[in-house]
Amino acid sequence: MKQFSILTLFAISLLFVSCKGEVQHKEQKQVSNTKNQIEVIDFYGTHRCVTCKAIEASTKYTIETYFLDEPKVIFKTVNVDDEKNYDMAENFEATGTALFLNVIKNGKETHIDLTDFAFSKGKEQEAFSKELKT
Repeated sequence: MKQFSILTLFAISLLFVSCKGEVQHKEQKQVSNTKNQIEVIDFYGTHRCVTCKAIEASTKYTIETYFLDEPKVIFKTVNVDDEKNYDMAENFEATGTALFLNVIKNGKETHIDLTDFAFSKGKEQEAFSKELKT
């Protein structure tokens, strides 16, 4: 029983340390695309909740409102349940609804995970849009 309590405490501590809610940047390898651009990628699963749908709608609204004439900002939706998207989802470590910025500069990718932000503000379109735009 004492071992179970220690293991439980350790697991909970690990969860708090690893899930700080911060934006995570992940530097990637060199890519063949040498154009400087930002891909806003909304990953989703086949079965989506109301918040998941709101994240896509708020992201799309922001891109269309503020970046429609900006060819360097691209919006993509990717179904992680579609077999053809498995490699991409794995590369971003997206297993369901997730929102990423993929910043491509000088042929290098940097993944910025905005998933926590998206779930916290997804249903508040104006607040979401203002923060995503920034």
